[in-house]
Amino acid sequence: MKIRKEFTCPLELIQDMIKGKWKPIILWRLRLGATSLSKLERDIDGITQKMLLEQLKELIDYGFVQKTTFEGYPLHVEYSLTPDMGEEILNALRIMQHIGIDYLKKNGMEHILVEKGVVAD
Repeated sequence: MKIRKEFTCPLELIQDMIKGKWKPIILWRLRLGATSLSKLERDIDGITQKMLLEQLKELIDYGFVQKTTFEGYPLHVEYSLTPDMGEEILNALRIMQHIGIDYLKKNGMEHILVEKGVVAD
C-alpha cells in the first residue's frame, strides 16, 4: 500500500486506492452490511482467502472498511464499510454498476444480468 506523493488530480489518487480486480467487488458486497471473512469469501467467486485478507487490509488502511472484533469464543470478526469514505465510495460504484448494466443491455448480453440475478427476466 503506497500512496504517491505526486498525482495529476484527486481522481488519480482514488484510482490508486481502489484499483485492482477485487477491491471494488469487496466494497460493492459490503454495501449489504457487515459480514464475516468466510461469508465474504463465499460471496465473491474466485477470490482466495489470502487475496481477500490482503485487499481488506488495504481497504482498512485507506479508511474505506472497518474491522470489528467481538469478544468470546470462537473469535468473531466482521467487516463493514466506514460511515464516511466507505459509504461515500458507493455512489461512484453505483454509477459504474449502472454503466456496466447499460453496456451489457446495449450489446445483447442481458442474459448475463439475468444469470447473475442483477435484473429479473
